[in-house]
Amino acid sequence: MQYNVETLMFQDDGEIPNNPDLPVIVYKLIFKENPEAIEDTFNRHKWTGSWTGGVFSYHHYHSNTHEVLGVKRGNATILVGGEWGERLKVETGDVVVLPAGTGHKKIKSSDEFEVVGAYPGGMNPDLRKRDTKLRAQDLSEIKHVPIPKTDPVFGDKGPLLEKWIKHKED
Repeated sequence: MQYNVETLMFQDDGEIPNNPDLPVIVYKLIFKENPEAIEDTFNRHKWTGSWTGGVFSYHHYHSNTHEVLGVKRGNATILVGGEWGERLKVETGDVVVLPAGTGHKKIKSSDEFEVVGAYPGGMNPDLRKRDTKLRAQDLSEIKHVPIPKTDPVFGDKGPLLEKWIKHKED
């Protein structure tokens, strides 16, 4: 299995809080050979509440949970981190883990683009848009979302646990 792991940090931009402590983790091509295994793998590693579909075409984030997105088919450009964030090109087999508070929206995609999404422990995500009325509450919630006990791809070990625990300790 050949893949690369990338990490990306984003600052609060005044509208999208992002996560002050945890990086976005991108597993490039981790499921390239078998994208049909994405949902079962997430669920086996206790990232549940899974769904299949697309990514909203407006900035949004979740203040109460982390989210994993696995590209089941097609490709897309997703803007991560708010309006001044990074355009992330994803394709079949890629997995993106978004820590709580991380803004994301679809810029463009192929017609067949489809992702599998899930949450640690099957959390029920809230849906936040760029809205300053809930900002203080959101910032507090984001800081209190625990680090998951498992990596959605590798389970008890894996890049997510290594990178997120290391970041919390720094």
